[in-house]
Parts: sequence; structure tokens; C-alpha cells
Amino acid sequence: MAAKAVVKTVDMEEHMEKFAIETASFAMNEFNVESQAANYIKKEFDKAYSPTWHVVIGTNYGSHVVHATKNFVYFYLGPKAILIFKSG
Repeated sequence: MAAKAVVKTVDMEEHMEKFAIETASFAMNEFNVESQAANYIKKEFDKAYSPTWHVVIGTNYGSHVVHATKNFVYFYLGPKAILIFKSG
């Protein structure tokens, strides 16, 4: 069963946020290694919304990133925090 997404911070259109959660949910179920899931999400975002996207997946981390306006989301799927943002 998929974990429910808990969005902590979002600065993107609703359809992009939905895409982020759906893509991350798929990746977290498909891959056992966080780096592989992050790479998959990054590639999907680069395809859908043009480069350059960055994805961080993990537990117990903090961040401060500069992102392009309307291109940031930070949410949890179960215990995993997922940060997706565009820069450049």
C-alpha cells in the first residue's frame, strides 16, 4: 500500500504537485535504493518540465535551496522526505 503524501512546502502549480507525488510514489515502490528513485524522478521532471531539476530523498535532513519560482515542492511519503526543485 502506498504511503499518503504529506506536503510540507510547495511553490508550484497544482498539476505539477500532483505529478511530483505520483512520480515519487511510483519511484519509491519501484526502486529499493533512494538514489535510483531520485534519479528516476529527476529524469521524469526533466522530460515533462525541461531541465534542470534536482531531487533529494532521505530522512532527517535539512535544506535551504534557491529555486526557480513555481518550481519547488517538499513532502513526505511515509518516513521519507522528498525535495524536488528546479534551478538554472
